[in-house]
Formats: sequence, C-alpha cells, structure tokens
Amino acid sequence: MTHSAPRRALLGLLALALVCAPFYGAWRYDEFRRSVTAQEDPPGPGPGGGPAAGAPAAGGGPGTAPVVLAYHDIARGSDSRYTVTPEAFDAQLAALAAAGYRTLSSEEFIAYLRGGPAPGPRSVFLTFDDGSHGLWVHADRILARYRMRAAAFLITRSVGSHRPYYLSWEEIGRMARSGRWDFEDHTRDLHRREAVDAAGNTSSALTGRLWLPGEGRRETAQEYGRRIERDLDRSIGDLTRHGLPRPRLFAYPFSESRGHAAALPAGRMLRAALAERFETALTNNSDRPLPAGRRAAAAGEVQRVEVTAATGTRDLLAAVEQWRSVSPAECPAPLTEPRRWRRGDRSGDGLGEFTGSGPYPGRTGYAAASYRPTGSADWSDYTVVARVGGLREAQNNAGVIVRDGSLVPLEVSLSHSYVRLREHRDGRWRETGRRTLTDAAEHRITITVTGDRTVVTVDGGKRIERAAGAPGGDAAGGIALSVRNGGPAGGWPRFTSLTVRPASGKAASSQR
Repeated sequence: MTHSAPRRALLGLLALALVCAPFYGAWRYDEFRRSVTAQEDPPGPGPGGGPAAGAPAAGGGPGTAPVVLAYHDIARGSDSRYTVTPEAFDAQLAALAAAGYRTLSSEEFIAYLRGGPAPGPRSVFLTFDDGSHGLWVHADRILARYRMRAAAFLITRSVGSHRPYYLSWEEIGRMARSGRWDFEDHTRDLHRREAVDAAGNTSSALTGRLWLPGEGRRETAQEYGRRIERDLDRSIGDLTRHGLPRPRLFAYPFSESRGHAAALPAGRMLRAALAERFETALTNNSDRPLPAGRRAAAAGEVQRVEVTAATGTRDLLAAVEQWRSVSPAECPAPLTEPRRWRRGDRSGDGLGEFTGSGPYPGRTGYAAASYRPTGSADWSDYTVVARVGGLREAQNNAGVIVRDGSLVPLEVSLSHSYVRLREHRDGRWRETGRRTLTDAAEHRITITVTGDRTVVTVDGGKRIERAAGAPGGDAAGGIALSVRNGGPAGGWPRFTSLTVRPASGKAASSQR
C-alpha cells in the first residue's frame, strides 16, 4: 500500500505524456515548417551539352585571378533591382559552366589572396550579401545542379527574423552541411543607415560616426571604435555558436567602405578592426580598381562585380571577361582593341582622339583613357613602346601613364621639345624629372616598369629613372593614354603605334 501513491503518480505522468505527444509532435513539426522553408526545384530542363558543369575550360591556360561576383537575393515577383529571378540565376550559372568557369570555396579564394597560385584559367567566387531565404529556397538547388558553390555573408542579428525573408539558423545549418555554402560576416546589427549629424544626413552605421541627439554631438573616434569592435565580435560569436567555422571574410554593408576617409582616425580604426579579424573585406565600390590580386591584398579590400535584376547572361559574361586578369603578353597591340579601353569621361568606346581620326572633344581640350583597368591591375613587370606624332612646340602634348590605378601612377609626358615625369600622390601630380629633347614632331618612347623601378628612354637616348615609391601591390597597375591640345592652331597629337610586352629580367636589368 505504501508504494501505490507513487505508482499511481507515475502512471498518471505516462498517460499525460501519451495524450500530449501528438500535440508536441504537431508543435515541433510546425516549428520545423516555420524554420525550414520548402525548397523549389531548379527551373528549366537543366544542363545540356558542352563542358561538364563547373569543369575547367578545355585546353586550360595560365592561371588567372578569380573574378568575384556579388549577388543579393534570388526570388520571383520582386521589384527590387537587387533580386535576380531563379530562371536568370540558372541561366547565368549555365553560361559560366559552359564557358569553363569553376567556382571557389572561401578557403580557395583566401589561399589565392595570401599568395598562393591562381586557382585555374577561369574561376569565379560567388558571394551573396544579407542572407535572404531565397538562397535556400532557390539558389541552393541551382548550385547543386551545376556542382557549384557560393559564400553567404550574414547579418547575424537578422537570421531567423522577419520570416520568411531571412534565412533561419536551421536552413543555414543544412546549407553548410551540403558542402555548397560557406558563411561569412556582414556585421551583426550595423547593416542600417543612421544620422551622422544634426541635419539628419545618414551613413552606414558601420562606416559613420553616429550623431548622439541626447548629447548634441557625434560619437568620438574612441566611442566609434568600441561600438564597431563590439558588433564585429558579436557577429563572429553568433556564427561560431551555431557550429559554423569562424568567418574569415567580411562584406561592407551597402558596399560603403571608407574610401578617401580611410586616412581619418575613424577610418583607420575600422580598417584595423577588420584587418585584425578577417583576411580581407569585400565591396562593390572602390576609388581605384581592386579586383582580386596583389593590389587588393595589399589594400585589404577586394572589389566585386555586382549582379542585379538588369544583368543579362551576356552582360554577366562580358563583365567577367572584362575583369579577368590578363598578362602583358596577352596584350601586344592595345590600339587594336578600342572596346578594351575605359574613357576618363566615360563617353564613347573609340580611340579616335588618340590615333588621329577624331572626333575630338573640341578645338582645344584633353582626353584620357585606361586600358583594361581591372584586367591589368596587377601588372608589375612590363615594357611599353609608343610612337607619338603631330607634336607642335608649346601647343600640345601626349602622355603614357604606367602603374595606372595604383597608389603611385607615373605619367610620361611628351612634347615637341621635352619629356617629363609626373607622379600622382596625395591627390596631386608632381613633376619628378625632365629632359630636353631634340625638337621634333614625332618621338619614340620606351618605358620599362619593374616592381621597384620605372625606366624611360626617348628616341633611344634621353633617359630618366624613377623608384616605384610604393611597395608591392600598391605600385602595381596597367597603362593609360592622354592627349592635350592647348591652342586652336596647334592640332591634336596622335599615337601612331603602341605595344606592350613582358619586361624580361635581362632587359630590365640592362636599363638600370
């Protein structure tokens, strides 16, 4: 009798459990449904003929730097310019696969930035900002179809919120286990815009010192530094607490990096905080070309090609080709490739102002263009040979810029009677050398660029040398041209020939 009461209590609990079990199971299933959205099958018939999906291009070739693509959401029925439809995404991956591009993991991408060999003749690093649930519902199965992979940059505080817009941690876990996805950092709670002054002007909460209305002032640099470091550490903790590897890459919210403000105290703090925690930061905007490579590694920032709803498949392939790194050996005659040049005024795609056929911007004026600025961003050892005609005393001049887009571009300016070197630093062009030439309407110029030195020779005789002025990748860059006509009667100068070739060790050393 003494054991009957406990026995009855135990039987009662068992009965209660049996009654509640269906309700608990239904609740768990409902939670699961809310946490894990059903995936949709990929659109269309799937891969057809041609190269195997994700396989390297037939015939191979020298390794080149990967091109980084920036997506946001994959969904239907959206009017956002940042949302790509599943059909468009599928077509883009099919085109990349057919063209021989393979996708990289974060680990492969980081290994390349740290000085490892190029991952192959053609590669892309697919990135997605924000962590919307379209990555799970649509993108995941499309990636699987083409045996590709991608990296998602998460706003960690948004994970699981505003469902179903953002991914849940359950979906993220499944994506990570598939082997198709890496997860990187996009801040915890700084993907928002906040006031930075009393007038209400706003900036990214990551890059701007915020206005404190209760105190009628902006944050101090020290307050700003503590705030962003706390957010970055918490975002890293959110990812690792959910069983994900520590993130090693960071994407700026709104792609707002510090740019020219990087030299200010707050900018230095942000760069230092990111450098301490991540291998590099990604942005879609930069004040100079920073495709993945030596220059970007030195800057601690990699520039991406943004893909939007307006990006067609041909547009994407053209952009990837434009950003694909090339060697000087692949570009022997740049004047025969007018579409490879980027005009300084962003107008037109011809080279008439530079070759003498026109049209010109006016009877007097100036024109400039850069050759493959993203493809040549990491050039460091090359020789340029140019012949310039139509030069008139005190009326016009033509320039060849080497190390174009670097921190220390150098312009070699030719006139009727002299050659001079100008280096661009701290926002200004400064003359660093000048030689008098035999008066002539035409001169031939040879410029040899090596990692640490630039050697200029005019007409096989007059010579100027200049140290690079910046280390490693910060001095890397390609070429640009300029022409200037200073008087209506002077006429425009013209480039009659232009060649580029690798600078051999023998040629480079013989000119020192």
